Amino acid sequence: MDATDKPIGYWLKHLHNLIEAQFDRTLADFEVNRRQWQVLNSLSRGPLSRPAAEAALAPFWRSGPGADRGPAELTAILAGPTGLMTRGWVREASETGVLTLTEHGTASHAAAAERVRNLRGALLNGLSPEQYAQTVRTLAVMAANLEAALGEHPPA
Repeated sequence: MDATDKPIGYWLKHLHNLIEAQFDRTLADFEVNRRQWQVLNSLSRGPLSRPAAEAALAPFWRSGPGADRGPAELTAILAGPTGLMTRGWVREASETGVLTLTEHGTASHAAAAERVRNLRGALLNGLSPEQYAQTVRTLAVMAANLEAALGEHPPA
């Protein structure tokens, strides 16, 4: 069967599920899931306020039009039983609410980042940089088309 026999929605959902499963497997011994990785990786670029972290990560947390799980999900990722602050990987400044990686968090991120690079290499195996770039451009155009359509006719 030709890959184009299935609609794009099938491939997007299938790839999303595979990426989630591979992240879980790749980072299992760190006890880090994909959402925790996204927070760690965002903070590895520099400190963020909670609102800035929520805004940066919101596209990964929305499950449907208008859904906004950011604040609650970020709190769970940071302060839950296996949270990044609970483990001592992230610190929140009490006076400013700014989130930063601790020394332990920086070291854990560096170790996990190597595995994530390998995961991404496996994901992109057989694709040229140009093919990857064109795929991303195509998906961005499709997303913009639907964002514009939703703007014209917001969901009920």
